[in-house]
Amino acid sequence: MNQQQSALFAPPTEAWTPVSRRYAGLRRLSSATSWVFLALIIVGPQAFMVFFLQGFPGSAIRTLRWTLAASAAVLLVLAIWRLWRQGAIARSWAYAERDSDLYIKSGIFNRRLTVIPYGRMQAVNISAGPIERAFKVATVKLVTASAQSDAVIPGLDPEAAAALRDRLTERGEIQATGL
Repeated sequence: MNQQQSALFAPPTEAWTPVSRRYAGLRRLSSATSWVFLALIIVGPQAFMVFFLQGFPGSAIRTLRWTLAASAAVLLVLAIWRLWRQGAIARSWAYAERDSDLYIKSGIFNRRLTVIPYGRMQAVNISAGPIERAFKVATVKLVTASAQSDAVIPGLDPEAAAALRDRLTERGEIQATGL
């Protein structure tokens, strides 16, 4: 990525705060679960057919076995690649607190930068489902006046999420709107 494109997704002179390293583990678990279900949907029926057609002679069973092996191999390669990429995807999440707004960046292939003026915030929500709690991370969601805003910072340490919530609430009150 050239310097001009890098500047597009990063305000100058700002230090980005990354999300927790444990977020990568959460993403890997989620991705692995998804790939297991996908494998069951794609490979499961093929394996079922191979099992029941085992005694039938002919080339159809050989073709079915090769199709099963090829499908399983492609799924395995894609799953390993996706699991490997989850760490980079998790590391792409970061936020920067400025005097008047909050910057959130994410993404590797599709990069995204969201700017939330403190004065536009209406609420700051923290959530942590059972799996997030198992990984000791939480998600901070900012509610703004815009219905299209989806300012979310996943994978924060619970203490960091609480501190960010307090700072954002205080800055929102200072900006005199919303919160």
